[in-house]
Order: sequence, then C-alpha cells, then structure tokens
Amino acid sequence: MSFPHVAAVASRNRDKIREILASCSDWPVEWRTARDHPGQWPDVEETGTTYLDNARLKASAVAGALVVPALADDSGIEVDALGGAPGPRSARFAGERASDRDNLERLIELIRDVPDVGRSARYRCVAVLAFPEGEEMIGEGTCEGTLITEPRGSGGFGYDPMFVPSGRTETMAELAPEEKDRISHRGRALAALRAQLAAAPLARGR
Repeated sequence: MSFPHVAAVASRNRDKIREILASCSDWPVEWRTARDHPGQWPDVEETGTTYLDNARLKASAVAGALVVPALADDSGIEVDALGGAPGPRSARFAGERASDRDNLERLIELIRDVPDVGRSARYRCVAVLAFPEGEEMIGEGTCEGTLITEPRGSGGFGYDPMFVPSGRTETMAELAPEEKDRISHRGRALAALRAQLAAAPLARGR
C-alpha cells in the first residue's frame, strides 16, 4: 500500500476536516469530503469501545460507499485523575447531544478540586486509512499536558481551551493553527501514517 491518488476524509466535523487537510497538505493525494459526494456519504454511528474501533468504522464505511480509500480518526482526552476518562467518549462526555461547551464545563466541574499537580492528561488519536479492498493502515499519536480550570483561547475545538501541552504555557486553543498541527495528537497520528505510506515500495516508485 502506498499513497492513493484520491482519498476521502471520512468525517462531517468541519473543525476536524480542516485540521486533517492542513496536516496532510503535503500528501500527494486529491482529497474529497462529504461536500463532494452529496447523497453518497454514509452516516456512521460511533459504537466502538476504542479509538481504533470508531476510526475503523468511519473509514471503512466511506471507503466502501465511495470505492476510494478513506481516512478517519478518533480521538479523545484522557485525564489521569479520572482514571483515563473520558477517553473514546470525549465527544459525548456530558451526554449524547452534548456540545463542545457542555463537555468542557463537565470536565472543569470534575477536576476543579484536583490539585494542579494532579491534573495531568493527554490527547490521544488513532487514524485509519481504509482501502475499498479491505486493507488498512493505522497511525497513533499522543500529546501530553495538564489541565486548567479557567479556559483560555478561541482557537481549536473540544477541550483545547483547558489543555496546556507539556513544555508550553499556552493552551492548545491559544496556539497558532500550524503550531497546534505540529505538536497535536492528530498531527502526530497523521505523520505516523504518512511515514508508513512514504516507506511503501510503490510510494518510492511513484
């Protein structure tokens, strides 16, 4: 397996699509999104119990429907004081219809009384590139950091306003988009996937 000529971003989340396309801007791939295929895009329920399960569900469904390779990821925040929660349920932490703001406020409520030294956390992402024939490639990335209870910044999405990456003083939401993509869990997972594709024999012979 190597870089496909055409691939789909298997997501309807505009923020996630933007970050994936930015991180994969140097891939020799023509990217397609749901906007390019009205009526053909499958609705996929994330019923998996792991990041890999959910990423695989989305990628394989879109690859099968469009008959082109499809890239999907699943990600979440893992809070040590909460035993690794919310993890794969990060997008639904405050309920099935929760907004980013709802989830953020729920997490702040739960860690507010945790001492600063106990607020370690990490973002984790698993990315899957699924091929219509059933093959797949997987990349994983993490970004370690700590949590604050007074959100800062207007960039990013999800828990970014309360997540401070290790070695930084800014929250993820205060970083410039290109800097966030460079150090983020999603950027690292996609970089790992790209490295595998670039090392494939067919990729070297393109």
